[in-house]
Amino acid sequence: MNAKEQLEKSPDALWVEHGYGQRFQGFQNLMRLRIRDILLVSSLYDLYLFEEDGRLYELIRNEYQGLNLSHSPELTRVSSGTEAISLAQEESRFDLIITTLHIEDMHPLNFAKLVKKAGLNIPIVLLAHDNKELKYLLINPEINVFDKVFIWQGDFRIIISIIKFLEDRMNVEHDSKIVGVQNVIYIEDDIRYYSSLLPIIYTEMLKQSQRLISEGINLSHKFLRMRARPKILLCSNYEEAKEYFEKYKELCLGIISDIDFPRNGMPDPEAGIKFAAEIKIEMSDIPVLLMSTNPVNQSLAYSVGASFLIKDSPTLIFDLRQFMNQYFSFGDFIFRLPDGTEVGRASDLKQLEEVLKTIPAESIKFHAERNHFSNWLKARTEFWLAHQLRPRKVSDYPTVEDLRKDLINSLHFYRMSRQRGIITDFNKETFDPESSFARIGGGSLGGKARGLGFVNTLINDYNLREQFEEVIIYVPPAVVLGTEVFDQFLDENNLREFALQCDDDSEITKRFIEAEKFPEDVLGDLAAFLQLVHTPLAVRSSSLLEDSQYHPFAGVYETYMIPNNQANPLVRLNDLLMTIKRVYASTFYQAAKNYIKVTSYRLEEEKMAVIIQKMIGSRYENRFYPHISGVAKSYNFYPLPPQKPNDGIVSVALGLGKWVVDGGETIRFCPKYPKDLIQFYSAKDAIDRTQKSFYALKLDDTNRFIETTHDTLVETFDLSVAEKDGALNYVGGTYSKENDVIYDGISRPGVRIVTFGQILKNKTFPLAEIIELLLDMGTWGMGTPVEIEFAINLQPNKDKKREFGLLQMRPLVVHQEVQEFDINSIKKEKILCSSNKVLGNGIINDIYDIVVVDIQKFERAKSREAVQEVAYFNKILLQENRPYLLVGVGRWGSLDPWLGIPVNWSQIAGAKAIVETNFKDMAVEPSQGSHFFQNITSFMIGYFTINDLKEDGYFDWDWILNKPAVEEKQFTKLIRFKNPLTIKMNGQQSKGIILKPEDSIE
Repeated sequence: MNAKEQLEKSPDALWVEHGYGQRFQGFQNLMRLRIRDILLVSSLYDLYLFEEDGRLYELIRNEYQGLNLSHSPELTRVSSGTEAISLAQEESRFDLIITTLHIEDMHPLNFAKLVKKAGLNIPIVLLAHDNKELKYLLINPEINVFDKVFIWQGDFRIIISIIKFLEDRMNVEHDSKIVGVQNVIYIEDDIRYYSSLLPIIYTEMLKQSQRLISEGINLSHKFLRMRARPKILLCSNYEEAKEYFEKYKELCLGIISDIDFPRNGMPDPEAGIKFAAEIKIEMSDIPVLLMSTNPVNQSLAYSVGASFLIKDSPTLIFDLRQFMNQYFSFGDFIFRLPDGTEVGRASDLKQLEEVLKTIPAESIKFHAERNHFSNWLKARTEFWLAHQLRPRKVSDYPTVEDLRKDLINSLHFYRMSRQRGIITDFNKETFDPESSFARIGGGSLGGKARGLGFVNTLINDYNLREQFEEVIIYVPPAVVLGTEVFDQFLDENNLREFALQCDDDSEITKRFIEAEKFPEDVLGDLAAFLQLVHTPLAVRSSSLLEDSQYHPFAGVYETYMIPNNQANPLVRLNDLLMTIKRVYASTFYQAAKNYIKVTSYRLEEEKMAVIIQKMIGSRYENRFYPHISGVAKSYNFYPLPPQKPNDGIVSVALGLGKWVVDGGETIRFCPKYPKDLIQFYSAKDAIDRTQKSFYALKLDDTNRFIETTHDTLVETFDLSVAEKDGALNYVGGTYSKENDVIYDGISRPGVRIVTFGQILKNKTFPLAEIIELLLDMGTWGMGTPVEIEFAINLQPNKDKKREFGLLQMRPLVVHQEVQEFDINSIKKEKILCSSNKVLGNGIINDIYDIVVVDIQKFERAKSREAVQEVAYFNKILLQENRPYLLVGVGRWGSLDPWLGIPVNWSQIAGAKAIVETNFKDMAVEPSQGSHFFQNITSFMIGYFTINDLKEDGYFDWDWILNKPAVEEKQFTKLIRFKNPLTIKMNGQQSKGIILKPEDSIE
């Protein structure tokens, strides 16, 4: 099984890097135990010797910064052991105590014992000068009270080595288990040598990590990789080294060892040879370097397959670095023939993939037989792929060419998969025009891009991308310009003050388009992006405040579509640039300024990021559009039985999503009950209430960069155009006048309408199932109800997959205050109406008028006359632009005039809230399955159902009927108040209350 198959088969094991289940999160959990505060106990003279020119702390801090290490440690110095113990007990902040041989009030051995006795669980290291005093101390059996002894040889990096040695020892078990961090076992019992060489080994390790940083796919990933550097496990005897090896041998990058060190408690002049021999028998490909002061040991080292260095060599440090680069794979991957001839090299994964295509087969075989590929990957923290490649043998493949092909495919798939779900820094060499999501420029990504980035992570981390057969679910590839680009553009062109003060949208657009300066580095990246992507693009706003949980800013800023099909790349770049400027301009349009006024923000705080994203759809002659676009909400405030609020609601249409978000006629369905389509309650109503035209992007038109503040390239087309294109085949239906019946499909003659019947009833595409899964995932991931926007291309792509593109995910705004009203706490005389059967959610407080059908005067036999009276008042109030509360008996919109008032929608269109009560003598069940309710839900009308015969709800008829009317008919009257009614609806509990106007309460 190759790497690609393994990735697809085992999503849970997709990355060793996942750690606790999320990509790169394992890296974030590395190096949990850090040394941040050091207590240095020394005489002033020792400190002076350490510091030389008084800059020890500064040198350490600079070294940390230079090696991109975080948390450079704080140094606190005291002169006496008593003071040190007292300070450590009082402050409880020290992670390490370093003591010298000379402290004021006691011997360092006694000091170390007192620290342990005081219950201070802090590592203690002795840092001494190489002199007779130290030699006498080392033969003292109590020397083991120190965690380690080091010698100061004038290199301040010994302090860093001490810190890293202890951190590695503390974290090795956890980090190895979490992501498979590698280790190097270093065996040396001579304090002088390990004090000298350990700083060299650590420096090389950290430099290797620095080299890898440049390959990080985003800033976070770059620095997380620093934490995954190999651990150095310093051992001083055979048994300690053997224990480490047995525990972490699968993660052992290599071994550096002295030859003469203790074994079984006794000095053994060949201990290193024996250790190397055992290692090589068990794992022959692990590199081993043996060192000795005796040149005679060279042949012994070679006899067990180890490398060899003379400890006293004047080039020891240089030779050690060379060994680490070559055998620990710290440098380039150097392709060699069996005779050692170099035939190619690669410095990163992409280069390795490219060189593998042309390298001689014998070189591939040579390296594969020695596990060089997996070793190199491990050294680069690419643990998952390294562990996949390591078990494979050359003999597993029919030919070396099959091996070559598998290596190339594995590398390519790994590189692409590594980027999925991650917002990377844009790089032309690594950006995948089929799946990448990258950023250009600094600052924030904005709310919309954050939502996209989040859902992108969920899709990939939980393997939803290919959850459905023959469908790919993904966030279309995109780049995001960070908000710093917006700030730079405004400042370089002196636009900020003008834009804040100007109230003419066209003038703002004109000035922004004419602005000449644009950050040059961003232009370069945009040009590189356009070299990779040749499909139509959506250029979308992603402001700092957009899609927040409390102020969604939905529809406040502009989105533009561009064909991106000009032959001249400079023309394409100019079109994109002008479109970005128009999105920037929309930040300061009057609608945005008015919206900001009702929030707690100031417009100066708003910043605009821009998403440039591949459009989902198909080309038809000079048009481009998706077969399906839509909006889905995980919470439905207007559920119709058997639906529940948490089952969600979806609106879908043919063509671009502008049709849906601008409020055009759509197909609305619950993903749990996709066959219940209430707009097809009757054939006549379906004809009146379904989509007649659609939006598409014109591909043969040129951008008209004038002062218009809307997209000039998106136009409406009749359904006959979609039928000619073949797009209507997927979602269309036919109305037969002869039979007065609607049929799914367009194979027979008749009136064409959009029904989605074949998809929702016949399940030719798993639309409802995909949306139900995504809404559930989004609600769980965001911890709140969500709304998503999507587009679908039903024409299979080159991989024979139909595309479901997620274009947005935002939290649903739920006003918390509507959940707080308590009917029992409100005096009954203040309540006009209360109900436990309410559709809608939110607060309405701008209604001053009530149109009421008098329950005492209404006659069911004359219900059609009541309809005309209601329509009369509705017309007046619509002309005056006065929303009203409509109160009636029986069913509103009933087809049976004996069961209610058979109004059509146009006759009550001005109502903002509706009350439906029982008759004087009987109750009628609400008709929540009729076409009438489609308008209720579409226009977010508050709907209260009362049955006071069963004490189900309450309406104060006595109060309302005693109020003077502005105008009165036979059954109906209009009542007006100076102050507004207050209508509160809790959609989550289906409860609501209508409070009487303050001026009307006696």
